Amino acid sequence: MHPWIPLSGAIACEVVATLSLEPALSNRYLLVIVAAGYVGAFFFLSRTLKAGMGLGVAYGLWSAIGVALTAILATVLFHDPLSLLSAIGLTLIVGGVYLVQAGAK
Repeated sequence: MHPWIPLSGAIACEVVATLSLEPALSNRYLLVIVAAGYVGAFFFLSRTLKAGMGLGVAYGLWSAIGVALTAILATVLFHDPLSLLSAIGLTLIVGGVYLVQAGAK
C-alpha cells in the first residue's frame, strides 16, 4: 500500500476530531466523534509507518497539513479569522515539511 493513502486517513480523522472540539462544548455527545477521530488518526498514522514512510516525515506531513486544513475549515465553518500573514505562515509550514519529505528520499 502506498503510504499516502493511510496518511490521508490520519489527516482526515485528525481534522474532523479537532473541528468537532468547538461544537462539543455545547453538545457533549460530540465528544464521541472527537475521541473516535483521534483514535482513528493514530491508527492510520501507524499504518502509514507500516507502509514505509519514515516517522519524521509522516508526522511532519500529518501535523502541517492538518494544521493548514483545520485553520482553513475553521475559517469557513466557524468564521475564525485568517489573516494574510497567517495564510503565508501556513503556506511556509506546509512548504517546509514538503522540503523535509523531498530531502528524505
